[in-house]
Amino acid sequence: MKLYIKYMVSSRCKMMVKEELKRLKLHYIVVDLGIVEILEDLMPEQREQLKIALLKSGLELMDDKKAILIEKIKDVIIKMVRYSDEMPKINFSDFISEKLGYDYTYLANTFSDVKGVTIEHFIIAQKIERVKELLLYDELNLTQISYMLNYSSVAHLSQQFKKVTGLTPTFFKELKNKKNILDDNCE
Repeated sequence: MKLYIKYMVSSRCKMMVKEELKRLKLHYIVVDLGIVEILEDLMPEQREQLKIALLKSGLELMDDKKAILIEKIKDVIIKMVRYSDEMPKINFSDFISEKLGYDYTYLANTFSDVKGVTIEHFIIAQKIERVKELLLYDELNLTQISYMLNYSSVAHLSQQFKKVTGLTPTFFKELKNKKNILDDNCE
């Protein structure tokens, strides 16, 4: 049986879900971001116990089909942007449609109706968050990050970064360096 869990975005979340499933004596096959597959069918009281336990951890067991579809879309995008070493070389629309087995127009309209933002804007937001992480790790330069996230140029990445954050990538990185200097001086 597959269960869909909202706000499950990290390995820490996966660990919490695994612990909760063990506590309820439920045997899982897969615990992945947003999706859990268990061997048993959930009894109504087990479902309610799991729902309550997940809410306490800031997670939400989903029942609504549209909400489940939205989480699947978000999951594909997050995995594509954050956990992949390289972005797909095909259009995002084709990639998402292929991964989920639905027409992209249907996915895009459903996502926009429910979230109030387009899939494209959600992808941009995820990419900018990834750029911030990579800038903070200081392992890659802007050209490498631009290539990794499939931007057409460093200038395009910089424009999008500034539009979303209000800062240039260089200034963002300098803020991090200044904070580190201040932290070192305070010790």
